[in-house]
Amino acid sequence: MLRLFDPLRTLLALLLLLAGLWWARTGDYFGREILAEMAVFAIAAMGLDLLAGFPRLVSMGHGLFVGIGAYGYAVATALWGWSWPAAILLALALSALAGLLVGLATVRARDVFYIMATLAFGQMGYVWVVRSAELGGDDGLAGVPRPELAALGLDLGDSATFATLLVLLAAAVYLLLGRLLASGFGRTLVAIGQNERRVRALGIAPGPYRVAATTVSGTVAGFAGVLAAMHSMYVSPELFHWTWSGEVLTMAILGGVGSLVGPALGAAAVVWLKYAVSGWTEYWGLFLGLFLILAVWTGGQGLYGYLERLRAWLLRTLTRQEEADARGDRTGQTLRRSHRHRPGVAAGGEG
Repeated sequence: MLRLFDPLRTLLALLLLLAGLWWARTGDYFGREILAEMAVFAIAAMGLDLLAGFPRLVSMGHGLFVGIGAYGYAVATALWGWSWPAAILLALALSALAGLLVGLATVRARDVFYIMATLAFGQMGYVWVVRSAELGGDDGLAGVPRPELAALGLDLGDSATFATLLVLLAAAVYLLLGRLLASGFGRTLVAIGQNERRVRALGIAPGPYRVAATTVSGTVAGFAGVLAAMHSMYVSPELFHWTWSGEVLTMAILGGVGSLVGPALGAAAVVWLKYAVSGWTEYWGLFLGLFLILAVWTGGQGLYGYLERLRAWLLRTLTRQEEADARGDRTGQTLRRSHRHRPGVAAGGEG
């Protein structure tokens, strides 16, 4: 079961939030654009972690939900002229419906068969959008507006305001998913991932829970797509492509699946690495691959796993030191008592 208020997880989440807010306030325009991209990927990676980290459903088609959310918002606002709240609701509803349908279609799939099935769904969405002239085909759709929040005193055209909003939304998604995973539903997902046969033996059908998890995960990914459309003010078929899904999966694995905060950390690390390394070489993916291979070779627990092992080592070290100090105190007390009760010492003291 995921403990929402685990000290290490809470500390790391707070550090990421504070770092994001500080960056949004002090960074330049380019830095804030990078921060906004980190927040979008963090939301998508946390949505994927709901599947990959708990019921152990590794998806390679999460770009389908991201693309549906992005295109749903873009079409409703840029082509149909809908207001932004209605467009967001439409995008989330379409993403949830897609998650439901994919969940129903893959309810009996396991392991590599599940991966290939989700990959196929994502590529189907990619091909359909590319060949759709109404959706712009290869060119995508431009002119996607950001919400108008002047009534609240917010200008989302300002990079600092927009980046701050996305960081806060990522934190809200983390809290909502954490609360969900700490509930009975979340505990059942964890049990399904650990031993599905035992869950069946307890009289619980895993199928509905898998479908529900896919629906929620798809909705979260669709929300990330909406924010991606707002950020770029443009949508492209590349959001549906398997490479986008693979990038999100890489972030989750590098950060540490099954921790919720780990994928957010992985998203920040991958986006930062991409821009930091691409400044002096175009082969930044090579370095990312090396980091990913290292993470798999050392146990596959990602960056968060390293932090957990470091915490465990520190606790063991402190415990051994406290035990050694306690043993030293007891030994000293025993020696002092024996010294006081020795007859020669007592006589010498009287003399």
